[in-house]
Amino acid sequence: MLQASYSTCCMVSEENKELIVTPKDKRTTTIWKVRLVIGWFFQVPFLTFGPEFRIRTTSEGEPTEQDVLQQGNSIVCAGYALYGSATLVALSTGAGLNFFMLDPAIGEFILVDRNVRIQQKGKIYSLNEGYAKYFHPSINEYLKHKKHPERSQKPEIMHQI
Repeated sequence: MLQASYSTCCMVSEENKELIVTPKDKRTTTIWKVRLVIGWFFQVPFLTFGPEFRIRTTSEGEPTEQDVLQQGNSIVCAGYALYGSATLVALSTGAGLNFFMLDPAIGEFILVDRNVRIQQKGKIYSLNEGYAKYFHPSINEYLKHKKHPERSQKPEIMHQI
């Protein structure tokens, strides 16, 4: 769909090993990086799954893997969509994170939460520990403290993602 929409020059995805290049006659300078978000339905009942995305721009010419492997500060916008009985899009253009919900009655996304922030201190943390062996030692030490605190403290609640 993105290739036919005149809105991309190339895409990368976990499902494809190779760069997906848009035909020249439908190409722009926009790069889409898409990753399927799974497992959310275990934590939020009315949301199931959807894509996470990052959008970058590149120069004219034939797209290459180097165009995709740019620094993070070259991202124009990023976010994710979650589909289910409700459809949510989280979108950031570098000036905060905003949540939009699809209103099926009018077929438009409505801004429902502006400038969403993570609490400075909470009682629950979520983490994918699949790559914990690659974490910096200080991160693993922090996680160890959260899971096995001193006797006078309660352990933090963890949600697997």
